[in-house]
Amino acid sequence: MKKVQPIRDERIIDGMKHYFRIRSLRNYLFFCIGIYSGLRVSDLCMLRVEEVRGTHVSLVEQKNKHAKKFILHPSIREDLDRYIAGMADGDYLFASRQRKKISRIKYQPIDRTTAYRFLNKAAQEFGLKEIGCHTLRKTWAYRLYMQDPKNLALLMDMFGHSDPRETLDYIGLTQDMMDKAIMALR
Repeated sequence: MKKVQPIRDERIIDGMKHYFRIRSLRNYLFFCIGIYSGLRVSDLCMLRVEEVRGTHVSLVEQKNKHAKKFILHPSIREDLDRYIAGMADGDYLFASRQRKKISRIKYQPIDRTTAYRFLNKAAQEFGLKEIGCHTLRKTWAYRLYMQDPKNLALLMDMFGHSDPRETLDYIGLTQDMMDKAIMALR
């Protein structure tokens, strides 16, 4: 399994937001909620409209059954409200536009393969390598840590890590630190 990295450059994050926004409001909101919440892709896919109508989202994570509550970033509120206008509360926020092959049911949530495809296509446009479904979660964590290293304890708790090195490695900072140390050699 390849190790994926966070998106470290804010200019690329802004560029990817623009890239998604002009192509697909659904994919734009998926990307933004991912980098502003730290949710796993599997949890993003299962979000329902009723969960994003207010200022906060409360859910139970599928993988570890932890309760999670987070604020929706104000920068996406207007686009989110326009996107969900006319949708029923029980609708999946990120519904597939196609019928499922076996069940033949429409409007089911996109799956992680679909998310991987559109994230990877955008990553190629920006020359990013080592991008995958965990990139959004890692980008969120990386940005929180870079904003204030005191957020490390919060991130450790969020990820269930007991060792700070595990968290730093997960968000790609150990590699950044090694690269920086090597470049500083004379």
